[in-house]
Amino acid sequence: MRSGNDTFAAFGLSGAPGTEAFWATAKAPAPVPDGDGWTTLFLRRGSEAASVGFESWSRPVPLRRWGDTDCWYAEVRMPARLRVTYQFLVGDAAYADPLNPVGAGGDRSIAATPDAPAQPHWPLVGAGTDVVLPLPRHRLRWSSERLGGRRTVRVHPAGGGGPVVLLLDGDDWLYLHPAMVAFDSAVASGAMPPVTLVFLPARDRKAEFGCRPGLWEAVRDELLPLVAESGVTADRDRLVVAGQSLGGLSALYAALEFPELVSRVAVQSASLWWTPGTADLTDPLGGPVGGALAARLRGRPDLSGLRVAFDVGEHETRMLPHCGLVETLAQQAGATVRVSRSASDHDRAGWRHALLRDVAWALGRD
Repeated sequence: MRSGNDTFAAFGLSGAPGTEAFWATAKAPAPVPDGDGWTTLFLRRGSEAASVGFESWSRPVPLRRWGDTDCWYAEVRMPARLRVTYQFLVGDAAYADPLNPVGAGGDRSIAATPDAPAQPHWPLVGAGTDVVLPLPRHRLRWSSERLGGRRTVRVHPAGGGGPVVLLLDGDDWLYLHPAMVAFDSAVASGAMPPVTLVFLPARDRKAEFGCRPGLWEAVRDELLPLVAESGVTADRDRLVVAGQSLGGLSALYAALEFPELVSRVAVQSASLWWTPGTADLTDPLGGPVGGALAARLRGRPDLSGLRVAFDVGEHETRMLPHCGLVETLAQQAGATVRVSRSASDHDRAGWRHALLRDVAWALGRD
């Protein structure tokens, strides 16, 4: 076995592993260059065996124990340009990394290789911080006749309010990734105009975000009038819909089928492989390239009034053909299209900057 100094010194750590001196200065994750990518050191202090679980990008990686100390570690090979959400998995429980100040929702952490682009405006909310994030003061109780059930929709006028930005999977952008704070910062910096954020939670993503009209009829006829009656400044005539994964599919579907409602869209890693029934298959991405929306776009609908920003993780190798085809077909149908690739896999940690940037672009900020 290499000595602790040999193993950890390459990552900038000093002291004998497991000692108080070691833990007093330990920082992780710690990446070092390795060929065309990076090797990143993950550290955990404890007595139980654990592993590092990654969102989408990789299978869990077991941590190794250093001798009989409380130091557990893993050296993980990562490609260039990667930002990924991870947790420590201990038995049936999952925890954030207390050595990492960058987190999501209190029980997840975020690792990024040094060449991954910065994500300005997003605050540090890791397990080792004491940040208490604010929530929007305005809450709407929406009892939907079309969708059934009740849900709480939060509304936030960033910079005093303006065009409505409908955030699908709104609870994720409230409690995992603090979009309210990030949009406030972006507006204050001049990166985007004032907007009114509407955080729409999903009750059943598979049912609501498939290519079905019910959700968008309910948004048009029930939710947006409710927002208008709330007293919050909200310009519905410049509505932007932002969605990810199945939410991105639904946002683009709305632009195709409800053009009088949705003419500005920002989607990240949209599930453009979707056709009816594929979500239940063992390999849902193995069907026709571009799925149902590509078939719809081949009919050349007039999309001259649509402004749509597409983004997908550059490490989502199986998603790229589906997204690439729909991007091309949308442009051929007359839409004003922006295409980008994030330094991530299928992971909200990689979509955060694209969300801000592409909403601003959809509103006319190039």
